[in-house]
Amino acid sequence: AALTVRFLTRRFIGEYGDMEFIYSHNLTVDGREILFHIWDVPGSQQAEEGSSEEKRIQWADSFVLVYSICDRASFNILPLKIQFIKAAKEGQSQEKVPIVIVGNKRDLHHQRVVSSEEGRLLALSLDCGFYEVSAAE
Repeated sequence: AALTVRFLTRRFIGEYGDMEFIYSHNLTVDGREILFHIWDVPGSQQAEEGSSEEKRIQWADSFVLVYSICDRASFNILPLKIQFIKAAKEGQSQEKVPIVIVGNKRDLHHQRVVSSEEGRLLALSLDCGFYEVSAAE
């Protein structure tokens, strides 16, 4: 949620509830107007499998999976999530589904438990993009 709000408003808000939201946002990229629809799902709700998860996957055209560099469990669940997304999306078409892995809280380097290299290697092994960011900064 912090990254979504930062993207939409350019502000940082540190505390969020465990709620799911859909946002719409217009942005001009390379002279083209792009309409984003963002389905922001908290980590606890992402952990569920089944029809809700599948509905979200079918709804989306691309995926940004965010983990905390300070939370190993949020990183460890990514391979399963990505395999689930690819099976659901790529099974229907021959097109590669755009997936980006984002390590958040880069500003909390003193609390880091997942190295940048681990994130890069995971993204490389799963054919995903990779970034590390700080929603706070």
